[in-house]
Amino acid sequence: MKTVNIFWFRRDLRLDDNAGLKAALRDDHPVLPIFIFDSEILDKLPEDDARVTFIFENLQKMRDELQDKYGSSIAMYHGKPKEIFKELLESYDIKKVFTNRDYEPYAKERDKEISELLEKKEIEFCDFKDQVIFEKDEVVKGDGDPYKVYTPYKNLWMEEFTKKDLDFHYTTRFMDNLYENSRLPNLSLSDIGFKESDLKVPDYQVTPGLIKDYEGKRNFPAVEGTSRLGPHLRFGTVSVRQMVRDANKEHNKTFLEELVWREFFMQILYHYPDTVTDAFKSKYDRIKWRNNKGEFEKWKKGETGYPLVDAGMRQLNKSGFMHNRVRMLVGSFLCKHLLIDWRWGEAYFAEKLLDYEMSSNVGNWQWIAGSGVDATPYFRIFNPTTQIDKYDEDHEYIKEWVPEFGTDEYPQKMVDHKEARERALDTYKKAVSN
Repeated sequence: MKTVNIFWFRRDLRLDDNAGLKAALRDDHPVLPIFIFDSEILDKLPEDDARVTFIFENLQKMRDELQDKYGSSIAMYHGKPKEIFKELLESYDIKKVFTNRDYEPYAKERDKEISELLEKKEIEFCDFKDQVIFEKDEVVKGDGDPYKVYTPYKNLWMEEFTKKDLDFHYTTRFMDNLYENSRLPNLSLSDIGFKESDLKVPDYQVTPGLIKDYEGKRNFPAVEGTSRLGPHLRFGTVSVRQMVRDANKEHNKTFLEELVWREFFMQILYHYPDTVTDAFKSKYDRIKWRNNKGEFEKWKKGETGYPLVDAGMRQLNKSGFMHNRVRMLVGSFLCKHLLIDWRWGEAYFAEKLLDYEMSSNVGNWQWIAGSGVDATPYFRIFNPTTQIDKYDEDHEYIKEWVPEFGTDEYPQKMVDHKEARERALDTYKKAVSN
């Protein structure tokens, strides 16, 4: 039985600047890299989910590189992680398991279960910070409580950042400590119950020019002014440290602050995992949502009669992406104009977004519904018509995604803005003032 350490890839699909992988390679025993297609997660997804294709294709690139350069590979498994580790324990003499930390509620429970399994065998479970700059209790108030408002969190984040040396975790110099074996378990997409998606995750566009112009262009959906970085940060095909380095080098505070928002929502989810299903401000769970299924279907299809809302939803359905400015509008429309529970919108975005990140998605939906941390006041209701004047004055974005706009084929407005606004204000007021 071969003696090995294991490195478990999860949300860190890259070989360099990878904190946990570097630590594993620098340890005493050969490193067996693994990836588990977790059936607990995959069983809830459609068979052509583009995110699964993206993960699979990146794993194959990494396997090819490891095979060509180092005579190694990544062993791929499918099933429940605990059962996979039981198999590994029967096949190898495992000394340590290395991985990078994940902060979502399911991931925390999964890792606790694996750690306890390994502990019974006197095997150390070593996890590392990799997908964030600051985690857990590293940016908190003086009394140790987590921040619930973004601005003071951001201010302390920035202050601590100035003291921090962003190490690059070079792994290439240690690759000779990989477990040499090309005949590791391999899987095809069909082996795990999936097929290749026609929808592809686009490459990210973090150029000096984009970072420099980010402030001026990021709010206009017709302009290619955003980075498309989301899926790459979500699955770790890019290092967050590198993105922060780039933003800092270009002195673009706005771009850097978007990365801080990501970490703000991550620490909220870490400290308050119940916010996945419960309003952070509990009184907002008293809202009497209308939850009309027919209206929800119109919203999903982009047939509300409000062209900027419809353009956003059609972009999401067709591309797996929606411009951030438009995300706020379609979320406000669902919760305020239609009085449909934010959880319905959050679940639909979770199904469709290529860059779906639980912490940011839940945080932003609760923000727009008024129920979350640092939330928009419930009486702030975006006007879906005047938003066009501000952000798509020439209707370029609308015409791209709603070609029938301006013709008899375009649907009538499903609700009147003024009436819907008054209905929302009345409903919210009754719920939160009791």
